[in-house]
Amino acid sequence: QEHLEESGGGFVQAGASLRISCTIQERPFSGHSLGWFRQGSGKARENVAAITWRSGRTYYPDSMKGRFTISRDISKNTVYLQMNSLKSEDTAMYICAASRSAVAITENAADYWGRGTQVTVSS
Repeated sequence: QEHLEESGGGFVQAGASLRISCTIQERPFSGHSLGWFRQGSGKARENVAAITWRSGRTYYPDSMKGRFTISRDISKNTVYLQMNSLKSEDTAMYICAASRSAVAITENAADYWGRGTQVTVSS
C-alpha cells in the first residue's frame, strides 16, 4: 500500500560512490513521482532529487546537480539514487518520499515517506 523501503546506505570514504534504493510496495505504483530527501543530524530536511514515475523526468536542486543521479526501474518498482564523489557533508539520513499528484521536490508535495537509510561519509 503506502509503504516505501530504503536500502543501500552505509559507511564510505570521501570520494567514493554509493547507490541507494527505494522499493515501492504498491504495485503498480499509482503516484505521480518519488523524491529523495536527506536530513543530517540536527539539520532541516532538504530535497536531493525527484523523478516522475511514468515519464522518468528528473529534477534536482542546484546544489545537487552534477554528483547525484536519480533513476527508476519500473520492472523492479524501485527508485535509485546514485551518489558519486561523496563528501563528508553528504552524511545524512536519506529518505524516500512519494507524491500522488506533484513532483516530490518539497516536503509539502510528499504524501508518504519511507523510514530512511543512513549514509555516512568519512573525510
